[in-house]
Amino acid sequence: MDIDDSPELGFASLAVRAGQARTAEGEHAEPIFATSSFVFANAAEAAARFSGALPGNIYSRFTNPTVRMFQERLAALEGGETCIATSSGMAAILATCITLLKSGDHIVSASGVFGTTLSLFNQYLSKFGVATTYVRLSDLSAWKAAIRPETRLFYLETPSNPLMELADIQALADLAHSHNILLVVDNCFCTPALQQPFKHGADLVIHSATKYLDGQGRCVGGAVVGDQQRVGVDIYGFLRTAGPTMSPFNAWVFLKGLETLRLRMLACSESALHLAQWLETQPAVERVYYPGLPSHPQHELAKQQQSAFGGIVSFDLRGGREAAWTLIDHTRLISITANLGDAKTTITHPATTTHGRLTPEERERAGIGEGLVRVSVGLEDLGDLQHDLDRGFQRLV
Repeated sequence: MDIDDSPELGFASLAVRAGQARTAEGEHAEPIFATSSFVFANAAEAAARFSGALPGNIYSRFTNPTVRMFQERLAALEGGETCIATSSGMAAILATCITLLKSGDHIVSASGVFGTTLSLFNQYLSKFGVATTYVRLSDLSAWKAAIRPETRLFYLETPSNPLMELADIQALADLAHSHNILLVVDNCFCTPALQQPFKHGADLVIHSATKYLDGQGRCVGGAVVGDQQRVGVDIYGFLRTAGPTMSPFNAWVFLKGLETLRLRMLACSESALHLAQWLETQPAVERVYYPGLPSHPQHELAKQQQSAFGGIVSFDLRGGREAAWTLIDHTRLISITANLGDAKTTITHPATTTHGRLTPEERERAGIGEGLVRVSVGLEDLGDLQHDLDRGFQRLV
């Protein structure tokens, strides 16, 4: 189907149809192009492809039809001009930073970003002369105060991992653009099914496709979505040279995941909201972090910026690490793993896993306490999840 000849399609139709280019075989499902290279009709065509004078496939490190289908579909869902797929979410962040920053440049980042992102900024980008200042995600005045003449990039996740704090994307975009700064938003937790940062002024959108875009914990991948120059030319050039490439098989898996993305995100959001409400009634729980709750300080912003509240629920337990580990260790149905966005519900202790490589000071700055537990709500029956968590709560009475 050539969707370019169709009326403007809705999100669900794009999730199923966008990017597909059928071959002469007439296949209905997207094919996997498991090939490292491509042949040319003659030497002149090969030369034209390599020089860029003629579009087409060259080598699967940077041109592969299955990967291209995924890129085009995700770009359509996010509302961006183009997309570059990478081997992981961290590779997408690295490709963005390496491409758009140089020695002497400065990043302002939310303090509550993923722990490995903090490590990338602190341990590796700093070696090449790129400095980072951390601010609280929701504190617009702190973002403004952190700007330097050399600031080139604002980086954030919204909602944040794992405390589910939100940024006002439009307010940050306005601030960034008034100082000629790019706004980069990690949209992993909401996906374009629930939130579209470009509509609120973001310049680039980052994804770990490993999470909800896949939806079943099968493959690792990432993506950067944005405009034709920065993403389609600049970041593509880094991918072509450095090679943090998504495999065709993984791209095919992610294409299948996108087909059911909206259905899964809405189902996870519904169960997560009910679970968060139930958790607020548990005596061992000190605080629940979920933007769908009226108790969340940015509940109104979440309603404006997102179409639903997502599948991640975090909560603080009285009793610190001992209480958190007791709860986690007494689950039987829920999977103890640091991954999220899976059809299977997962549970983790961020202070000793996803954020365990941070210093105590960095964890404190990010708000990651020893009693914090994160649950990525999947597609099981809600009652079964509550019963499974209750095994641990009974041990905390």
